[in-house]
Amino acid sequence: MQKKIPLRKCVGCQEMKQKRELIRIVSNQALNTVELDATGKKAGRGAYICRKVDCLTTARKKKALERSLKTSVSEEIYDSLTKELALVDEVGPDE
Repeated sequence: MQKKIPLRKCVGCQEMKQKRELIRIVSNQALNTVELDATGKKAGRGAYICRKVDCLTTARKKKALERSLKTSVSEEIYDSLTKELALVDEVGPDE
């Protein structure tokens, strides 16, 4: 019997992909923060996004992150997430 592979939906492109192919963005209401979660284990409400800056741009236009995280996301947070995603995109999916 094969092991079940967890799937998650990207908030940008709306495609179902394997969980390990996506990056989790977490909103922690107690600390009032929104940040990338490389480990996938940080506390808080999470949303998944592809490792492409294009998906974050689409999610920004549609306000999909705000809807998924149920909190407002400021422009500064989007800018920092874009920079971090650009670094991840350059490194590749294995890192």
